[in-house]
Amino acid sequence: MTAYFIRRLLLIIPTFLGITLLVFIITRFVPGGPVEKILAEARQMKMGHVSHGSANTPAQTSPLSPSQIEELKKFYGFDKPVLVSYWEWLKKIMVLDLGYSTRYYDPVWDIIRDKLPVSIYYGFATTVLTYLICIPLGIFKAIRHKTMMDSATSVVVLVGYALPGFIVAIVLFVWPAAQWDWFPLGGFMSNDFEDLPFWSQVWDLLHHSILPLIAYLVGSFATMTFLMKNTLMDNLAADYVRTALSKGLSFRQAVFRHAFRNSIIPLATHFGNNITLFLTGSFLIEKVFNIDGLGLLGFDSLVERDYPIVLGVLVISSILGLLGNILSDLCVALVDPRVSFE
Repeated sequence: MTAYFIRRLLLIIPTFLGITLLVFIITRFVPGGPVEKILAEARQMKMGHVSHGSANTPAQTSPLSPSQIEELKKFYGFDKPVLVSYWEWLKKIMVLDLGYSTRYYDPVWDIIRDKLPVSIYYGFATTVLTYLICIPLGIFKAIRHKTMMDSATSVVVLVGYALPGFIVAIVLFVWPAAQWDWFPLGGFMSNDFEDLPFWSQVWDLLHHSILPLIAYLVGSFATMTFLMKNTLMDNLAADYVRTALSKGLSFRQAVFRHAFRNSIIPLATHFGNNITLFLTGSFLIEKVFNIDGLGLLGFDSLVERDYPIVLGVLVISSILGLLGNILSDLCVALVDPRVSFE
């Protein structure tokens, strides 16, 4: 098994190179990059001046000279072939240098580091709450299958599954927050957070977090609950559970000593995938509640063609995703002794 995980770790390198190379090439050919953006802004400024003066020739309406354009391309690293530029970018990544933002002109790592606490907070809370709610609820639904409580919870779970998280976020924003004024309209904390006593700070943080966390939970709530319920029901109908019951074991002991461990194997396979969501979150939910997290940063950077930040977020999310897959395999091996990965 050790050799398997070493091979998986080594496979991270070519996979990471493939992912980053593909996205890097795309950023070089997508229109609207930083050079084109500056040219467009310069052209608009010049047209504003021209509208108040006399007519100009096409040469006079050109915003920048060819030498100035070449200087801009050199400044943003667009003056070299794609593979050469990628190799230079990769060498910087190896020394943890993510470059500078073309919009803020600050180091990319400093910008990402400022967003990380918010994303880690929501990602960690969402992951923990998902497992704490879905596993007991799935067990309850499996044991109480076809009862009124099972049907009632299924309706609630399926309604949540049918609604995308950002739709739930909009509904929560409009009524509990805006109409009824039960919760803040957005943000991570109040403006006077630093002046509040400790427990008031805790309450302020929770007060701002309740609605976004509900929106985050909706997406994975139904999948995890029904996965737990269906797997547990399959194991309760298996021969080894019936044998345990026939030997005098109580139903509760049969569930939690035998069926439960086998039932959480599918949930363990999803654990590693949660690491990517742990940080990136959902930019639509962050947009609705004005949460200044990593997901919204990546989306805004993509819209503004701030490629250094886009690539910086890609580096973090791709590494976490690849490590998450390995962690999922490790969790399965720990939960299921039949798995050897030979």
